[in-house]
Order: sequence, then C-alpha cells, then structure tokens
Amino acid sequence: MVKKTSLILLLSISFVGLTFFPENPFSTQTDYPLKPVNFWEVKVTDNFWAPRMATNQRVTIPYLFRMNEETGRVDNFRIAAGLKKGRHTGKRYNDSDVYKAIEAACYALKTHPEPDLKKQVDELITLIGLAQEPDGYLFTTRTINPANPAPGSGPERWSNLRVSHELYSLGHLYEAAYAHYLATGEKSLTKIALKSADLLVKTFGPGKHRGFPGHQEIEIGLVKLYRLTGQKKYLQLARFFLDERGHYHGGRIYPDNSPFHIYNSEEYLQNHQPVLEQKEAVGHAVRATYMYCGLLDVGVLGGWPAYTRVSARLWEDVVSRKLYLTGGLGIAGEYEAFGGPYELPNEKAYAETCAAVGNTFWNQRLFQLEGKARYIDVLERIIYNGLLSGVSLSGDKFFYPNPLASRGNYQRSSWFQVACCPANAARFLATFPQYIYAHSANEVYINLFVASSTTIKLNKTPVTISQATKYPWSGKITIKIKPAYPTHFTVNIRIPGWAQGKPIPSHLYRYFDSQPGQIIFRLNQKSQPLKIDKGYLRLARKWHPGDTIELILPLRPRRVIAHEKVSADREHVAIEYGPLVYCAEGLDNGGRALNLVLPDSSPLRAQFRRDLLGGVVVITGEARAIDEKTKEMKPQKLFLIPYCTWANRGATEMAVWLKRQKEKKSPS
Repeated sequence: MVKKTSLILLLSISFVGLTFFPENPFSTQTDYPLKPVNFWEVKVTDNFWAPRMATNQRVTIPYLFRMNEETGRVDNFRIAAGLKKGRHTGKRYNDSDVYKAIEAACYALKTHPEPDLKKQVDELITLIGLAQEPDGYLFTTRTINPANPAPGSGPERWSNLRVSHELYSLGHLYEAAYAHYLATGEKSLTKIALKSADLLVKTFGPGKHRGFPGHQEIEIGLVKLYRLTGQKKYLQLARFFLDERGHYHGGRIYPDNSPFHIYNSEEYLQNHQPVLEQKEAVGHAVRATYMYCGLLDVGVLGGWPAYTRVSARLWEDVVSRKLYLTGGLGIAGEYEAFGGPYELPNEKAYAETCAAVGNTFWNQRLFQLEGKARYIDVLERIIYNGLLSGVSLSGDKFFYPNPLASRGNYQRSSWFQVACCPANAARFLATFPQYIYAHSANEVYINLFVASSTTIKLNKTPVTISQATKYPWSGKITIKIKPAYPTHFTVNIRIPGWAQGKPIPSHLYRYFDSQPGQIIFRLNQKSQPLKIDKGYLRLARKWHPGDTIELILPLRPRRVIAHEKVSADREHVAIEYGPLVYCAEGLDNGGRALNLVLPDSSPLRAQFRRDLLGGVVVITGEARAIDEKTKEMKPQKLFLIPYCTWANRGATEMAVWLKRQKEKKSPS
C-alpha cells in the first residue's frame, strides 16, 4: 500500500510545472512556419468527405474497438495486468493496434463527444495503466511471459530492437496520449506515456544502451510528448534514435550490397547509412515515411536544419522515381518495400494503406516547412486515391495492399492478422479537416477544395472563410472572406498541378494532351489575371466582409503517360479527372479489365451518376477488348470509376493502366 501511494504521489509530482498547449499544439518556441487550422475548428459540409468522415465515426472506429476485443488484443492487457489468466495472443506488436484505435477515437471525440465511446476509451486507459510495469516498461507480451514472449521479442528488454517493435508500439502509445489530452484535457493516458518515455530517457543514449528501432514511429511519438510538455529530453531522444542508424552498433546483419527488399537487411531498415547521408528512399515504405516525418519534426523543432534537408532530398527521389500514380508507395508484398528506380509493377504493387497515411503526414510537414504547393499536390493525389481506396464505402472492410491491377482474385477484408491499416486510415479520417487550411500570422492557405468553413485570426483579426464547391466532381469553387472588420492579410489559393498540366511535380508522369485548359479567376465578380507563385494564387490586399473569390478549374478526363523507364506502364495509358485516378472493373466492361485497349483517338466523356457508389463521376468511351483465344480486338464500351471506389461491389478484374493503341501515322 505504501509503494502504491508513493507511486501515485510521484506521478502527481512529475506533472507539476509542465506546460501544456491543448488549444494550439503547434506552439513550441521553434516550429514549422505554417500551421494547420485545427481539425476541430473546421466544419466540413461537402458530399464527398463529410459522408466518409461520418462513416468513420459511426462505423469504423467502433469496429476497431470490437475487433481488438474479439482478437484478444485487449485481453493481452488484462492478462498483463493480472486481471485474467492466459497467454499472449497474436503478434508481439498487437498493443499498437489498441493505441491507434484510442487515438482515432479521441480525435473523433474532440468533434463529436459520445459518452459510450468515451467510456470505452477510459476503460482501456485504466487497463493500460494496470498492465504497465512499475518502472514504466510497457510491452504486454514480455510482461505476460518474460521467459517466453512472442517470437521476435528478444530474450530480454530491448535486446532485439530490429524486429521487436517495442519502441514502435510505444510511439503509438505516445501519439494516443497526445490525442487523448487534446480531446479531453485529462492526463490519465499522458501520465502513462510520460512514465514510459522517462524510462526510455534513462535507458537509451550516449554512454547508455545503444540501438535503433527497426520500425520507426517512436520518433514521432516522442516529439508529440515534447509538444505537450516542453521538455527537450524527449526531442533529444528522438534525435538519438535517428542518429543511431547507419552506425552498426551490434554489427551488420547483411552486407552493404544486399538487395533493398531483403527482410530486415540494413537497407530494409534504413540502417545502411547514417540518416544525414541518405540520398535514396529504400527499404520498408511505411517505416521510411515515419522516419522522414521524424527527421522533419526533429530538425524543425530542434533547430537542426540538416535533418530537414535530408528529408526534402529523399522526397525528390520518391516523387521522381518511386511514386505510383495513385500516390502509393512500395512494391513486393512479402517485403512491403521500395523497389529500385522506376520499378513500379501494377499487379504486384503493394502500396500499403499505412504507407499512404505516412506519405500524407510527410507531405503535410514539408508544406508547413516550405509553403510550396507541390507538396499538397502530392498529398491530394494520395488522399483521393491510394489512401481512400484502403477503406470500403461501408467503413468495415479494408485493403492492406492497394494494387493497380487485379485478376479478380483480390477483395477487401474485414480484418487482418497484422491490423495496422484500418486504424491508420481511421485516425486520418478523424483529422482530415486539418489538411484543408493552414496559416501564419498574416497569411491563410487554402490547400484543399472542400465545402467547409472556419474562423481564424489573421493580423489579430477574426476572419471567417467558407468554401462552396462540389469538388472533385466539379471544378467551380466559391470562397467567401469575412473579416470582423476590414484588414490587410494575404489569401493563398492553391492552383493544383493537374490544372496547370502536371500530374505530379516531376517527370515521372505526364499528360498525353499537354494543353491544361483555362483556369478562371474572379474577385468580387470581376475577372482577374492569374499570377501563380510557388503553386499559389497570392492575394495580398485589404479584405472586407463579403469579399468573394471564384475559381473554376478545368475538370475533364485526361490521359496520363508514365516515364519510359517505368517498364510496367510502357505502351499503356491511365485516365484522370481532376485529382482522381480512374480504373476499369470487369463488372462494367464485359467481364474483364486487363484485356482492354484504349485508342488514343477515342473520345472520353464524364458523367455524374448519383445511383452508383454513393454518387460518382464515371468516364465512358469506346475501347477494344482483346479476345483471349483469337487475340483479335473487338469493340467494347469503356466504363471507368474512381480508383478509390473499386472493389466495393465484389471481386472482379481491375486495371488502372490500359493498353494503349496509338494513332496510325498517315503515309507521307
């Protein structure tokens, strides 16, 4: 009893004097120049994102909690806490799925308080606290059976960091604690997280235990604890884990020239070089994006620009040579890793949903640092395609990989043994509004076109901004600016790369038709010239209540061609409509999709179908179908749907890239 009382007292004392920033978590002394408008301060009212966010709230998040119970993930905490007898169930890193579900739930609670969900979160937090060992260690498989934990855990604490996921799971705990405090103002989960993090600070560092996490995530989590507390020891530990890579403490597992794909090789773990020397994105794609986010956070908040420079350098490599048209990352299902330059197979594409989420986080941070629209161009491509495809329209079926072609034997799953993707998608959707607007002291950035509204302070003046649009189905956007009183500030409106004739900000993909189409811009009903700087229409002026901006983007079907070095897409064409990538499903195209041929000269038409897939624009045209037996081509009506909606009507053949039939040149 004395020990328990002392422990409670110690925890209480440890919180005295800590500084918290719940209203503005982006307010450390050194921080990103641009800050997102908080997701709970943006009201989304459109017909594309709002229904998906509602489904996430009503279906996906409760489903995560149910499945964590049914699959024994929550029982692992009960057993570790001594409330139940039994063995550890599932993978050694299953704790992380519980933490991510809590994080998603807390963000949902911030905007839609629900007593039942709050009660579930509170009960889980109590369990986690009881499962935590007295010195702060928290890893249920080892606590349940220290002598024989789940395979890969290592014989002792921290003894197999390459694959144990001890630190990975804790990173997600810290992110959940951050979300919980932000949503509720309560410190119950934050106390658990800080107790754990303080153990790490005592354990790791120069002159202490040396090592790096095989799966990055702890770096992001530690930075969030730094944001909450202002204590630099957490930021410094995040930097330590980054700096440990590439120095081979404990020796090399594989030689320098091992292929990028070999599981747990140095390249696979991004351990082949010190992080500040890395120039090419290699290894496990999810781990890489988390590390690249950590590099930015540590570099920006710590005032160490070398870390931000290497992250930006790696972004150039990814966008120029390793990005799928859908924004997906990673090939080779058994490895979940980047391939070599221009190695982008379609049917074997892995493009994990988690990698899409990590890629979104990464591009958002780069934008906040540099204020360039090219990062939001990539982010928009990811979220409308390779990320949203990971969740069914019903909200309870998921993709782990997101291939760009299927022979009809691939379909959505209700759960996975490794269940990282559903919760990752859920935490993104719960916070989606934070990607729409960003600001500095006297500038606002309108990055995504979503019917929505928010109020922020610019030059200390409250300004209400609202968008009316049916984007991505329509290119017309009306933006109303309403300051409390007339004042000077700058409105930056992103002009998407696709509207300027560039699918992505590199040479990796290009439009077959180089003419981008006309962009119309009006201010208070008067046409204005379009002057673009860093991808933004910059409007610096004295704004008055009721000022109105109209923007019309040239939405139409566009053919996309890949770089000639992408052998998988050679002599093929893909179709886009604004930010959306389209695909053919066999269901709509005579039973097949992989045998379709689209002539260059075939006109394409866009039509909104309210009765299909929740209401989508479909693209139709005249194609050819190759007969499997005769190899002859016969006419076939072409019917394309947004890639993000495929496999919602059952398993069927699917193709993003269609064989291309070039126009025959006239004899001279």
